[in-house]
Amino acid sequence: MVQTVLNLIGGKWVPSESGQTFGRKSPADVTKSVGEFQLSTKDDVKRAVEAAGQAFQGWRNTPGPERGKILYRAAELIERDSEDFAIAMTIEEGKTLVESRSETRRGISILRFFAGQASRLNGKTYRSENQRTFIYTVREPLGVAALMTPWNFPTAIPLWKIAPALASGNTVVFKPASLTPLNASRIVQVLEQAGLPPGVLNFVTGPGSTVGEALAVRDDVAAVSFTGSYEVGHAIHVARANADKMARVQLEMGGKNPTVILPDAKLDNAVEIVTKAAFGLTGQACTATSRVIVHESIKDAFLEKLVTRVKNLNVGDGLQPGVEMGPAVDETQLEKDLEYVRIGSDEGARILAGGGRLERPGMANGNFIEPTVFDEVTTDMRIAQEEIFGPVLSVLTAKNLEDAIEVANNTVFGLSAGLCTTDLASAHEFADKIQAGIVTINRSTVGAEPQIPFGGEKRSSTDTFREQGEEAIDFYTRIKTVYTVY
Repeated sequence: MVQTVLNLIGGKWVPSESGQTFGRKSPADVTKSVGEFQLSTKDDVKRAVEAAGQAFQGWRNTPGPERGKILYRAAELIERDSEDFAIAMTIEEGKTLVESRSETRRGISILRFFAGQASRLNGKTYRSENQRTFIYTVREPLGVAALMTPWNFPTAIPLWKIAPALASGNTVVFKPASLTPLNASRIVQVLEQAGLPPGVLNFVTGPGSTVGEALAVRDDVAAVSFTGSYEVGHAIHVARANADKMARVQLEMGGKNPTVILPDAKLDNAVEIVTKAAFGLTGQACTATSRVIVHESIKDAFLEKLVTRVKNLNVGDGLQPGVEMGPAVDETQLEKDLEYVRIGSDEGARILAGGGRLERPGMANGNFIEPTVFDEVTTDMRIAQEEIFGPVLSVLTAKNLEDAIEVANNTVFGLSAGLCTTDLASAHEFADKIQAGIVTINRSTVGAEPQIPFGGEKRSSTDTFREQGEEAIDFYTRIKTVYTVY
């Protein structure tokens, strides 16, 4: 029997005002249903925001350590059922079970980190230029936060938005991506079981064109945090700028991330780093390596090793042992990946590996694509400039480090960038000159620790407030200064 998931509004699980639902199929086998979810309306959004508003004062006045205890309990509940969470994630999103387990552990760490931060919402004291004057600052929550998340990290990204929002004393309306609503609903259920009061966390599902747009323009929403495409993020930014009441906006919007390989790099290590960064998670990560820039003197040797590794990648259902790359998340994403393969070929790039849909036995009902490597790519090609969000890697050539950095920076995005080298001077020069918010040396461009700030430059982010780490609290709080003369 197919399960039907309701919205959570004001502490009650309720159907949408529309009375309609939408279905979600498993990307590894589209004949299998994941569930039915509410096709929410603007009225549902209105009720959810109002419920969050009504719960705000009570939650704001709850001591920070008490808010933190709830997040700690939620972490314990997910840890207890971590294997179930991982399996459900693989079924719904398509990533391998190893990747889902890793993301589940990451979600637990995020909850525990921000549970601790709830006890450290500290202000400062200042020396005044006047006598008998005491000056201090305090952090205060903003109000109702609208959180909109993507499908590719259905546990980690919702939690790294929800946890700091709640720890800071805000109430939340959470709209997940329509491709991964089941995983999102399980997170909400856990937080509810952990002891969140009614209305503190509200959950509505449905398309961004309806639910997301309604959340973005409401005057009673104090903060909007969105992760997704640049086009949607830019529209949210414009909508908030034109709204009667300005709201704080946080946007994480994508990347075209490079990894540079220098002659002194350990090639076997570099090949493994690039393979995992480009084809792990089926390339469906905003920090995934989609361009590898190789020094001309080692290009042939590097490509020989890389192509051999990529051709031997085990692609299949993520629930099966040994699988290294799962399917595209849905048919639309699969067709987008294949379209970019056609674009790259038409532009004159040469396919070294992959390039087609996988239709091996047992894969006929899934959205499987071959991991693809293009050579002879130039910076003006679309496959070198546009975010594909799939397992399609472009190989470019550089004469030296300076040339490699210039090629790497030739993009409108600036999220993450990697370098493989054994030379310390090259590492520091790269870190200094690369236009990216996250820099990795001899490490995959994918992955972020919860205690470290996350965000990019240029079109990748709003370049204001960072997510994760202590800095995440900055977005969800404002500073109040108090002068006391005694």
